[in-house]
Amino acid sequence: MAQHLSHAIFLIVILAGIHGSHEVEYTVTNNALSTAGGVRFRNEIGEASAQQILDSATQFIWRVFQQNAPADRKNVQKVSLFVDDMDGVAYTINDEIHLSARYVEAYSGDLRREIWGVLYHEMTHVWQWNGNGQTPGGLIEGIADYVRLKAGYAPSHWVKPGQGNKWDQGYDVTAYFLDYCNSLRNGFVAELNKKMRGGYNSQFFVDLLGKTVDQLWSDYKAKYGN
Repeated sequence: MAQHLSHAIFLIVILAGIHGSHEVEYTVTNNALSTAGGVRFRNEIGEASAQQILDSATQFIWRVFQQNAPADRKNVQKVSLFVDDMDGVAYTINDEIHLSARYVEAYSGDLRREIWGVLYHEMTHVWQWNGNGQTPGGLIEGIADYVRLKAGYAPSHWVKPGQGNKWDQGYDVTAYFLDYCNSLRNGFVAELNKKMRGGYNSQFFVDLLGKTVDQLWSDYKAKYGN
């Protein structure tokens, strides 16, 4: 009995270790507390809430990308968010996200909802595959905004579906186009991201949807009458 119990305890420890090895650590550093934006971030968002947003974003992105197993994902153990006194909105380098305190200060709408959306976009950059640097930048940004769109955090200033000049224009334009493509084949974006793990080729669209990306863009524009 004691031997069986020890084996059971050993198995629990092993399983706990396996589970723990795939958890992601999140850190938040506010480098802009001497600015109005840094103070507003502290008061209206806060470190604990920001960590919650980062974790929620990660879990959502894994579901969108259908990355159910650790082997399907990038090997990221820690993601760091920095609130900096800088221009722009935010940017991501590897596993570091930088958010503009000046943007936080100036934003006049629902700040919490906006920061959720921004961080879902930036966290997508942490987890998405980029074709070893070969994927068009517009598609990279479009996938990040697609995740933001599916999470329900698309802001009111985005273009409407069907608008835009080219499929890889990026951001909201490409996000809505990808949403259209995903409506043709549920899981398309997840499969496209998976294909980009080792490289990029526009043939991926043909492989998955049977049409070139330019044909798909034409169909998409025609659907919305423009």
